[in-house]
Amino acid sequence: MDSPTVKHISDRFVRPHITTDEMERPIHLPPWDLLMLSVHYIQKGHLYPKPSAGFHIAEFLRRINHSLSLTLSHFYPLAGRLVTTNSPHDDGSYVVSIDCANSPGARLIHAAADLTISDVLSPTYVPVVVQSFFDHDRAINHDGHTMSLVTIQVTELIDGVFIGCSFNHAVGDGTSFWNFLTALSETYRGKTPISRPPVNNRWFPEGCNQIIPLPADQIPSRYESPKLLERFFHFSAESIAKIKSKTNYQSGTTKISSFQSLSALVWRGITRARNFPAEKITGCRLATNNRGRMNPPLHPDYFGNSINPMRTSAAVGELLRNDLGWAAWRLHEAVVGHSDEKIKGFVSAWLESPVVYRMEQVFDTDSVMMGSSPRFDKYGIEFGLGKAVALRSGYANKFSGKVTGYPGRDGGGSVDLEICLPPATMAALESDEEFMSCVS
Repeated sequence: MDSPTVKHISDRFVRPHITTDEMERPIHLPPWDLLMLSVHYIQKGHLYPKPSAGFHIAEFLRRINHSLSLTLSHFYPLAGRLVTTNSPHDDGSYVVSIDCANSPGARLIHAAADLTISDVLSPTYVPVVVQSFFDHDRAINHDGHTMSLVTIQVTELIDGVFIGCSFNHAVGDGTSFWNFLTALSETYRGKTPISRPPVNNRWFPEGCNQIIPLPADQIPSRYESPKLLERFFHFSAESIAKIKSKTNYQSGTTKISSFQSLSALVWRGITRARNFPAEKITGCRLATNNRGRMNPPLHPDYFGNSINPMRTSAAVGELLRNDLGWAAWRLHEAVVGHSDEKIKGFVSAWLESPVVYRMEQVFDTDSVMMGSSPRFDKYGIEFGLGKAVALRSGYANKFSGKVTGYPGRDGGGSVDLEICLPPATMAALESDEEFMSCVS
């Protein structure tokens, strides 16, 4: 995507450095992948300072190209394309899989922008131009039939370099995304073997046919975000500790986690800012990793989707009448209750009636969605330019109440939250005493 300030200079496709027989076989998609076909690509990236001397973009791109090829040898599904075939049933249903044998590969883009790091970071709200630092603008995962399943876009700024990764969410989740980027960083820096090689065998329920047809009426749909402001709020390690101590004290327990406490704070703050009537039902969803909750557990480096948006709900009046600890305990109970039985029950129900997520139905505008996790070592991803000065995301999967968690750059348990809200709601949140008193 070109914009008035971002110019695409070149692009190329990159294949795995090493090919194996596995890459010649189709990759059939399990339920967690198929239901993502209407969701946007994952778009996350790092902003690095550009060295004042000795930096040559041509050499940098050559090394990124080589590193990407090496990394795709491990994460080979990302070098493929989606393909659709008719199902064996004479009912109009169809089958979606990944074909790695007949694909040009992943995409690498070189772009440039007449912008400084300050132009990107100094505004209170994330400037719209950041969306142009990523490929696959407004693309849904189903577009992976004709578009790359992963793209690395290197955008050279006046005094910085932005490395944006857009990654097909039907191929993998956030854990898969960050493991891929970590591996790309490691190969760039010559660290071999990579620390967390992916487990590429897709999980299917016991006895499930690996060729799963989707009903003819489950046609992927597109989603356009409303007018939103995006702002980063920083919470120091000290502030996080105080929030956690408060929620546990109010609930008479020691079991509530830091992120559950922070999520409760955000849920209450955004709900107050929306000024909903007391009887309205509002929810808070946490994107929950299923890998370690299953019996037997999936490998931590399982490559694919293994998440559920776990929802807790309450009437607005009840949520705001009770204290912060009450909301945090509700979230804690939901997390603890997300068991192997519930996970596999969800998959079994889906197989009985397969559906493709529709963004406007799954992520309602009356709720808050806590996405990504500050636990991933996102600032550990480096490409010879030193530590990133900031992390940013693209247009993808943004709606009112979407919150994305990042580790704070200063580490130590600090957290940055990217919050997306309509202008009036954002202004109200910025005036919310409980919420803003915790922002560092």
